[in-house]
Amino acid sequence: MLSLETAVNAAENGSDVIDVVNGFSTDIATSFHIPRIAITIIVAIVILIVAKILVSIIKHSILDFSKRSKKFSLIMAQLAWKLFSALIWIIAIIAVLGIFGIDLTPVLAGLGITGVVLGFALQESISSLFSGIMIALNSPFRVGDWVDIGDISGTVESMDLMCVTLSSGDNKKITMNNKNVWSSTIVNYSYIDKRRLDLKVSFRYTDDIEKTKAAIRNLLSTYPEVMKDPAPLVEVGEYGASSITMYVRPWVSPSDYWNVYWRFNSDILKALQANGSDMPFNQLVVHLEKG
Repeated sequence: MLSLETAVNAAENGSDVIDVVNGFSTDIATSFHIPRIAITIIVAIVILIVAKILVSIIKHSILDFSKRSKKFSLIMAQLAWKLFSALIWIIAIIAVLGIFGIDLTPVLAGLGITGVVLGFALQESISSLFSGIMIALNSPFRVGDWVDIGDISGTVESMDLMCVTLSSGDNKKITMNNKNVWSSTIVNYSYIDKRRLDLKVSFRYTDDIEKTKAAIRNLLSTYPEVMKDPAPLVEVGEYGASSITMYVRPWVSPSDYWNVYWRFNSDILKALQANGSDMPFNQLVVHLEKG
């Protein structure tokens, strides 16, 4: 009861948390004849354990909320959790130093000066930190999305306060700082439900245009990945020096893009030849005149 009375009196007198904890520890040490340092160590351990439990609870709560929310993405959840985690650990460490009797006034004053120096030294890191916050708030991509960031393409593997990690098509790990990510053009191919292929097919001037169109449409109709709505576009696009170019624009889901792309390029020559058409090649025609 003595320890409880001490804590209540300290709180009523406007003491801070550290004063309350110190009064509580002193009363227990006096009542149970336990060395003061032992009580202080126990209280410090309890503070750290409580901080760890709070961090774990906040992490699971934020991640669960991100799974149920469409707007609060996993990247935003990771950023929020790390910010809360850092804040809790800072408070816990300050509390532990305080109950050990360490005067934090000169430390905080020194941190102010050090902060100015570090601010100049870590301008790039600070810029990446705030860029990471902007990326999390605007959510231009999610973990697992295939994106172009500037001239770099890959699947988003993870993101933290400082950088974004991509996995390229040839299985390379690419790490970019958030400042460069936010300042680049970001193209997300996975955020949409359909994607258009932009294909070109060249054929000879001697081939029938309508029959060539029909051959291309028939080939696309054999691909279950190609969407019926919107219907594929197959139209004449260019008249070149030795060939006509047909523009082919089918729609597929993002995950089927490359499968259809490679298969179409493999199948189109056989489809044209089966229809009596063919792809041209450069030829030089020489006319001889008798002088």
